[in-house]
Amino acid sequence: MTPRLSDIAAQAGVSEATVSRVLNGKPGVSAATRQVVLAALDLLGYERPTRLRRRSAGLVGLITPELDNPIFPAFAQVIESALTQREFTPVLCTRTPGGTTEDEFTGLLIERGVAGIIFVSGMHADTTAGVERYTKLSGENVPMVMINGYAEGVDAPFLSTDDRLAMRLAVNHLVELGHERIGLLSGPRRFVPVIRKTEGFLRTMAELLGTAEEDALLENTIFSFEGGAAGARSLLDQNATALVCGSDVMALGAITTIRERGLSVPHDVSVIGFDDSPFIAYTDPPLTTIRQPVQAIGLAAVRALFDELAGIPAPRSEFVFRPELIVRGSTGSGPKIQR
Repeated sequence: MTPRLSDIAAQAGVSEATVSRVLNGKPGVSAATRQVVLAALDLLGYERPTRLRRRSAGLVGLITPELDNPIFPAFAQVIESALTQREFTPVLCTRTPGGTTEDEFTGLLIERGVAGIIFVSGMHADTTAGVERYTKLSGENVPMVMINGYAEGVDAPFLSTDDRLAMRLAVNHLVELGHERIGLLSGPRRFVPVIRKTEGFLRTMAELLGTAEEDALLENTIFSFEGGAAGARSLLDQNATALVCGSDVMALGAITTIRERGLSVPHDVSVIGFDDSPFIAYTDPPLTTIRQPVQAIGLAAVRALFDELAGIPAPRSEFVFRPELIVRGSTGSGPKIQR
């Protein structure tokens, strides 16, 4: 039967307007009142709308890219630990090339009635992907939190590392060392973090060295060891003396190419990574990198999700976290001040 607002309102002891807001998943109703309305719906024998059916309160979906890049297991560990401390069980779903897609994982999680989903570097970071998948989730009253990426019109809180500031920190460090031929080696330009890194790199190069955009050394490839190795070849052919890479894994690929050319790091070419992945301090040489605040972002994501579950929606803006330059052994003096 179609629920009658007047009957539900009388049973719950609230106004019909409040019942309408609950049934339509609208904000402005406390968690306690929402539960009273749903209980009234159950007592009267009405079937709950799909978006309001009970979910498995103990399960939270966590969808990440492939775990070959150690930064994603690092995010997963922080988030899983925080969920476990709140007596929730994380359901880890890992996207792999040619494997199960984000949409397929999302469907499986919905079928299992998860309480909410946290997306790490998901399709929300791809500017060529539509947002309909997230609109559908909102319509089903599934709370979501997005990490590293932004999509206009998605009803969810976003948490990201400040990629533009990261590039300012990296380029400023290399310029202080005397480098002028600085290249940016990053992933496909359709991804929000790549777009922002490129913007920050170009702006800082222009401010510090007067480099015009058309003269900038930019190489976009895939986020992998092989992509870093291939991209480095192109930048070295353009006489780059320093490389800023979009991930630590790409930086390791770039260092391999540099050594294949008979050059050394950092004497001939300086390299900066991005992420400060676990164990990256123990490479040869130890990698200078931009540290993502994984702990802070992961904990904030869990807090935001639990605010959503408590009926206290987080602001629908993007929270941007400050990265940190970690100087190690892969950066050194540029040609102008080498001795």
